[in-house]
Amino acid sequence: MKIPAPPPALIATIAKQTGLPHDPALDTLRDALRERYGDSLLAILFYGSCLRGGDPFDGLVDLYVIVDDYHKAFEKRRLAILNTLLPPNVFYLEARHPQGVLRSKYAVLSRQDLHRGCAHWFHSYVWARFAQPTGLLYARDQAATSQIHSSLGQAIMTFMARVLPSLPPNFTIADIWEKGLGLTYRAELRVEKGQRGKEIYQHFETYFDEITGLALTSFPGIHQANGNGAAFCQEPVARHQSLGNKAAWRLRIVQGKLLSVARLLKAFFTFEGGLDYLIWKLERHSGATIEITPRLRRYPLIFIWGLMWRLYRQGVFR
Repeated sequence: MKIPAPPPALIATIAKQTGLPHDPALDTLRDALRERYGDSLLAILFYGSCLRGGDPFDGLVDLYVIVDDYHKAFEKRRLAILNTLLPPNVFYLEARHPQGVLRSKYAVLSRQDLHRGCAHWFHSYVWARFAQPTGLLYARDQAATSQIHSSLGQAIMTFMARVLPSLPPNFTIADIWEKGLGLTYRAELRVEKGQRGKEIYQHFETYFDEITGLALTSFPGIHQANGNGAAFCQEPVARHQSLGNKAAWRLRIVQGKLLSVARLLKAFFTFEGGLDYLIWKLERHSGATIEITPRLRRYPLIFIWGLMWRLYRQGVFR
């Protein structure tokens, strides 16, 4: 399915969402990142449980740092090369605040990779994240703000184009997001429960309903069903298109597992405390208690695989 450009009304709605007030404590992280990346910093986005829960002191704050160029952003050439070959690089950041210590996990993307990831990448890693509600913690200037809004809008259009062929002729807005997020979660190594897509949709239902109605106006052959703003109908997907879409998602699932493993390997070189973060996240989402043995801590690249295989067989992640 062809991916349309985001309509102006959709961009305007995204601008309102990204401009919503955030916890002032997050400004401490913003200032630390501005100092770390200097003139190369284009924007800082935040998303995930921090945005949903509203408490930046509960767990790790998920951020995306958008830079002009990897070689300009990193002093170490090795980091720039790794970020170019397999974006994004992931890092850990702590910042002290009168209320406590803020802990953040942030990923680095260039402005070019942000655009490509939202508009052109086959895998859902970027466009599925940024199709969801996102906050704009910092933008260098109005041009940067406009570029971010455009990329976020394109992510929504890409999400729709990839998910609509998977839906029946009659569907609801909830179907789009629950089905789509479920597919994208399967395309990564995830520890979240199977109902996470439904939970995210319900939490931001009003926003999802608004942006979906605006986005669908750009897709031919899709109409509201019986005047119901949340129900739609589309022409039946041709058999070859349906088979192609199913094959594409199967490929994304395989590709995503491999990319997740590759990014995990890379994180041991870029993410200080990466092993502790991995175990913390697995425990947080699964409820399981996972021991880091001295052998694993000393040689993580050798012994992590046995642990990951055992946890996979136990169903801790998929």
